[in-house]
Amino acid sequence: MNVVMIGAGYVGLVSGACFAEFGANVTCIDIDEGKVEALRNGIIPIYEPGLDDLVLRNVKAGRLQFSTQFHDWIGNADLVFIAVGTPSRRGDGHADLKYVYAAATEIATHLQGYTVIVDKSTVPVGTAREVKNVIQQVNPNADFDVASNPEFLREGSAINDFMRPDRVVLGVENERAANLLRELYRPLNLIEAPILVTDLESAEITKYAANAFLATKISFINEVAELCEKTGADVHAVAKGIGLDGRIGKKFLHAGPGYGGSCFPKDTLAMIRMSQEAGASSRIVEAVVAVNDAQKLRMVKKIEMALGGSVKNKTIAVLGLTFKPETDDMRDAPSLTILPALLEQGARIVAHDPEGMDEARNELPDTMEYGETIEEAVKGADAIVLMTEWNEYRGLDLKKLKILMNGDVFVDLRNVYEGQQMEACGFKYSCVGR
Repeated sequence: MNVVMIGAGYVGLVSGACFAEFGANVTCIDIDEGKVEALRNGIIPIYEPGLDDLVLRNVKAGRLQFSTQFHDWIGNADLVFIAVGTPSRRGDGHADLKYVYAAATEIATHLQGYTVIVDKSTVPVGTAREVKNVIQQVNPNADFDVASNPEFLREGSAINDFMRPDRVVLGVENERAANLLRELYRPLNLIEAPILVTDLESAEITKYAANAFLATKISFINEVAELCEKTGADVHAVAKGIGLDGRIGKKFLHAGPGYGGSCFPKDTLAMIRMSQEAGASSRIVEAVVAVNDAQKLRMVKKIEMALGGSVKNKTIAVLGLTFKPETDDMRDAPSLTILPALLEQGARIVAHDPEGMDEARNELPDTMEYGETIEEAVKGADAIVLMTEWNEYRGLDLKKLKILMNGDVFVDLRNVYEGQQMEACGFKYSCVGR
């Protein structure tokens, strides 16, 4: 089976490599010549555990290649996936679909024989039908169907999510398209992965509804964490107590500085906009966004209070910058809100992150400083702020770090450590919801 993936970014590259691992012949097309050349030379432009080995193995096997040219590959494709970016549009929060429609226009000019055009990008309801209209206008004689196959990949564990998914959602208009997609995903039959075949609109909304629900759980537990702080309760115990209820579940009930990343922030905003345009209520999701914004600012205040009410002329060592561990993604990371606010109030910040410092230099103010090691970041600090729960921060040599510091404040925004343990090491410990 011949598969073309339009877009060699995070979703396109991971999906393309995994389809190649399934045995399909996959070509990832991207208009970024530098990216394509790098991929041809075995240089992976994103950090995702296991992706480099997966890509190199399938390139070597001849099942995966990269190109900047549409005309060389579209005509022979059985399925063409659109996996381009859909960032939030400035001003209204709606998903910007210009790259999706540009890809559809280009695809249409090169279609030969029956082809299924599949939206892999996260797109608002109605996009697949608009893609169909675009293709029909450009190439009225084309033999094709459109489909929606949303991705549910978590950064840091994307390959496992693709290979062992909770579910695969296929939005289609007919059995012809459904059968071709089922054949592509046939290797998942061995592990009996659920494959849901539905209509286009339901598939499109499923992606947004899933992310909005998970974001809701995060904002909910963060509000509970504030209540716990004010009443002397322990959010860990509360989260466990409600998470053991099978109707609720324990995942995404971890109090912290708020959600970030490439999906939750833009997808919640896009769902609000979709609801508004459809004349439907979006009050819960609107509240989720507001709570998340407030949580980041609350973390600024927490750090200030831990340092006696002011961070002016204080040196703060920050451990972790990315929105979550096992990724170099800085998009909408809590650090992008929290750290500039501290800098504006006169703090000196020295940060460390295992993978995110290069990107952080592009996203954070120039006054930020960086330590190549944890020890370099911590030396002489008045306080340590644990921002992202990378594994290497879970087993810190606390006594050594305490000696390297000038101060004794440790603000744990991910609740990695226990208060008694930290106090035994000489720290004034502050965390979230305990």
